[in-house]
Amino acid sequence: ASEATTIKPGARVLVATGTSIALPPGFVAFVMPRSGLALKHGIGLVNSPGVIDAGYRGEIKVVLINHDPTESFSIEPGDRIAQLVITAVSQPRFHEVATLPGSDRSSAGFGSTGVGGKKESS
Repeated sequence: ASEATTIKPGARVLVATGTSIALPPGFVAFVMPRSGLALKHGIGLVNSPGVIDAGYRGEIKVVLINHDPTESFSIEPGDRIAQLVITAVSQPRFHEVATLPGSDRSSAGFGSTGVGGKKESS
């Protein structure tokens, strides 16, 4: 963080990092939460991961949320509030089709690949 702030319980705040980067074409940076802040203080990122594309040149800012129901959380300049993961990205070419090829999963979602085992009978 490049500035001091306090996040009240349940509140969101935009925190400046004082950091700017210039990614080469074909790369992206993901702003990710810090597990220790989440576990110890209930602090998370509102939009996780935050995406920084290669064309962005501004200061990286992080939207934090305090999930703790009772305790405020203070941030001081120099505090590590997030982490940055930089990776290459593929840039595929898409084309429209009338139908998609089949798969074992088909259109099943939301838990369809869940955990193994049998359902308990009632």
